[in-house]
Amino acid sequence: MLTQLIITSMTAPFALPALPYESNALEPVISKETIEYHNGKHLQAYVNTLNTLVKGMVYEKLNLEEIVSKAPAGPLANNAGQVLNHTLYFEQFHPVEVEKSKVPEAQFDEAIRKAFGSFDVFKEKMAAASTGLFGSGWAWLEQNRKGNLVIVQCPNAGNPVTEGLVPLLGFDVWEHAYYIDYRNRRPDHIAALWQIVDWDVVSSRMK
Repeated sequence: MLTQLIITSMTAPFALPALPYESNALEPVISKETIEYHNGKHLQAYVNTLNTLVKGMVYEKLNLEEIVSKAPAGPLANNAGQVLNHTLYFEQFHPVEVEKSKVPEAQFDEAIRKAFGSFDVFKEKMAAASTGLFGSGWAWLEQNRKGNLVIVQCPNAGNPVTEGLVPLLGFDVWEHAYYIDYRNRRPDHIAALWQIVDWDVVSSRMK
């Protein structure tokens, strides 16, 4: 299931989710400056706008996932989607100095192998989806209705929950996610992210 702390406890007024690490903890993969802009400015702006948009509406009483699932296309869906996307994004990483496995635990690894043939093939396909998405958006590893793992590209603020699916791992390919550190080298940014993916968090999102 989606992490309870992230989703079901978040209703209006929404607040900027606390990072589970210090702002410099992901360096050199993601710099402190990028975190401060990406989280502290871009995500904060989405949160502020979302709170303004839901005020006095039926959506004010819904949690974040419900808003993303039900809001029609437009500013509300975009801002709610980006708050959800970024919350999942920032919570899926671990500090560089923390020793964690670079591969998923057995059960999740088995699901990846079933879907893609091997962990290396999965990484290649996820990288291809991330680098090949035109413009801004997200590449998601998601769990479909049959419980299988698939990779999808979502432009702009897209999130798998709009299709009733479960987002597990998301790579942000909006330029503000990587331009300070990597300039226009999106493939280098994506390649570096594998060093800090917290597979315990990602696997816990499965239903």
